[in-house]
Amino acid sequence: MSITQHHLLDTYRARQLGEPVPPAPGAHDWQVMREIREHRQFKAVVAGRPARGRIRHALARWLHGRPRSTC
Repeated sequence: MSITQHHLLDTYRARQLGEPVPPAPGAHDWQVMREIREHRQFKAVVAGRPARGRIRHALARWLHGRPRSTC
């Protein structure tokens, strides 16, 4: 059964029972992604790591290598 079919079945059952209709699939995806990001930032701060820019900094270090001395 696909997600759409499952949602339609849940909607039908809710209307038959007079209950509120469940939200459509994907209606809260952005909110969930924000909460995951905030949770990861919180865990980083608790562990004593920087909360922002860790991936970008690691990629820059990997792409450009470590800075070399000019002397």
